[in-house]
Amino acid sequence: MTTHQDHPAPRSKRFVIGISGASGALYARRLLELLLTSGAEVHLVVSEYGQRLLFDELEVRKLELAQLVPALASVPDSADLERRLTIHPNKDVGAVIASGSFLHDGMAVVPCSSTSLGAIASGSGSNLLTRAAMVTLKERRPLIVCHREMPLSLIDIENMRTLALAGATLCPPNPGFYLHPQSIGDVVDFTVGKVLDLLGVEHRLDTRWGSDA
Repeated sequence: MTTHQDHPAPRSKRFVIGISGASGALYARRLLELLLTSGAEVHLVVSEYGQRLLFDELEVRKLELAQLVPALASVPDSADLERRLTIHPNKDVGAVIASGSFLHDGMAVVPCSSTSLGAIASGSGSNLLTRAAMVTLKERRPLIVCHREMPLSLIDIENMRTLALAGATLCPPNPGFYLHPQSIGDVVDFTVGKVLDLLGVEHRLDTRWGSDA
């Protein structure tokens, strides 16, 4: 006999987002905005230096939807958006996103500092962000790493090589100017659109080559 339990309702897409202490808070804000408005469930973890980054660049004083993505705070379904955003303390290495049995559709570290890059590459799971990234690799799920520091040292290059061999996708925020960006927002959207593409999330950003893309 087939029961309702044999065919559970499909869940919405679920993503893990990490924010570390490299410059580029606007990338993180825009990515959160588009993931939440797409209907996805988002689990967010921010490193200590990531929190400083958010304050320095966006004046975010508290990790909550209203400050992280002000554009969504007053929309009619803001309560549903808040419900789909879970914020985990970086010190809580026992949080659900640290477990391989927690199913999700991919993780992006946006922006990713050289420190977090090295910790993930070396398998150091001393905080939740790096541990969640390690688990994502272990489970063969998409891991998108938006390293945002330059110039690169040989250490950075070797860490990138290690992560690439382990299955991560290195997606540094290098904008293409063939679309003739007219604002900082256009430049940000170029990278965020690429991250969404890599995570398999539909979007309407005008960031692809060709009018019918």
